[in-house]
Amino acid sequence: MLNPSLRCTAFSGSNRIATGELRHVALKAKQAFDLHPQRPVLIFEDASGGQLDLPLELPAADLLRLVAQPLLRQAEPPASPRKPGRPKLGVVAREVTLLPRHWDWLAAQPGGASVALRKLVEAARKVLSAEDQRRASQEAAYRFMQVMAGNEAGFEDAARALFAGDNHRFEVLIQSWPDDVRDHVSLLSVDAFAG
Repeated sequence: MLNPSLRCTAFSGSNRIATGELRHVALKAKQAFDLHPQRPVLIFEDASGGQLDLPLELPAADLLRLVAQPLLRQAEPPASPRKPGRPKLGVVAREVTLLPRHWDWLAAQPGGASVALRKLVEAARKVLSAEDQRRASQEAAYRFMQVMAGNEAGFEDAARALFAGDNHRFEVLIQSWPDDVRDHVSLLSVDAFAG
């Protein structure tokens, strides 16, 4: 199911027609589709740069009904009577394969292997979050670029500059692209050049 408050951007050809929540963007995309059915209308998720497929040929009311449906959540199983022991904390047991020396080190840590692993994961998440954000921005910009600028002059060199973190070269290479496409690529790639 689609999230009606998902942030998106729609294009009709190379012209940006709407940016905002999916329910708003879907209606604008539908209007553009009805006005110029021969021109492609594409909707992109802003966070990932991925393309969303919406049935724009539906009547507007049906399309809005489809988009406005709340996310379906899995029904929670009925609560069973409390049993003795530790309370359920939402912890999921999974298998981890380590060498014996790793298990020995983990077992010697205060709180045992589980506590030590959780601390290591949290520390790594803090260190890698900026790198993860940079990578996500690169991937979002690249996904969008492939669809909207794959045939534009300098596309391949711009993609190389994007992944190399060369902001100046990237901006020079995308300068000749259609204004709205260039502006949206720049917006999606802003974190790709941070740091």
